[in-house]
Amino acid sequence: MKFIGVLTLTILSAISALAQVKTPETPRVKVPFEKSLQAVVVTTKDWSATTGSARLFERKDTKSKWTSVSDEFPVVIGRGGLALAKEFTAIDFGSYKTEGDGKAPAGFFPLTDSFGFATKPTAVELPYTKLEEFTECVDDPKSNFYNRIVNRMQVGNFDWKSSEKMLSVGDEYGLGVFVAYNSFPVEKGRGSCIFLHVWKDQNTATDGCTAMERRNVERIVAWASPAKSPYLVQLTEELYKKYQKSWKLPKL
Repeated sequence: MKFIGVLTLTILSAISALAQVKTPETPRVKVPFEKSLQAVVVTTKDWSATTGSARLFERKDTKSKWTSVSDEFPVVIGRGGLALAKEFTAIDFGSYKTEGDGKAPAGFFPLTDSFGFATKPTAVELPYTKLEEFTECVDDPKSNFYNRIVNRMQVGNFDWKSSEKMLSVGDEYGLGVFVAYNSFPVEKGRGSCIFLHVWKDQNTATDGCTAMERRNVERIVAWASPAKSPYLVQLTEELYKKYQKSWKLPKL
């Protein structure tokens, strides 16, 4: 009986170890905005505004003009408004996005993955994560998994003290898209877990994400194609007008 007990314990330990073994992910290469054929464009009145408007644009190839493929729809952003991503240091502006500032990132960022409560919808082309009990987005800057969505039971090294338990957030994370801000590469403390997701309501700001009605999230998730390198373009109206031509942004 003692032998059986030891054998059982050994088997369970092996299963547990295997469950936490994760094949190293191949680092993704950032496709530059110049090669993108799809864009979700968000503009706000100014840096402190917590609401804005969005529209979807497409183009046939990198030499074609951008064309609007949706009506304008409202969004809410971070409770602190907007803050520039670090890579836009050429712009004369005194505040850049940091972890916990409650601000949404300003700039343009790839839309790389999707997630939700349900099994992956057939229309979705982006890589999809079905949220489960142990799905977390790590926002601890000291963690090796900072700014990544992981399954706590599979990564094998719980080196974080802070994370978003995504399933427990509720309907707001019922469907969403990962915004690859601070992802190429990830820099500690520059901000994490930025999504396009369902809003609580049209007056409630987020902690840094861009949120909207469920039907608009559904439209984006069904529309975005990895082959077209979709991007989020998010700027103040003034900044957008100033750099629209030089950055070759869609004409609003």
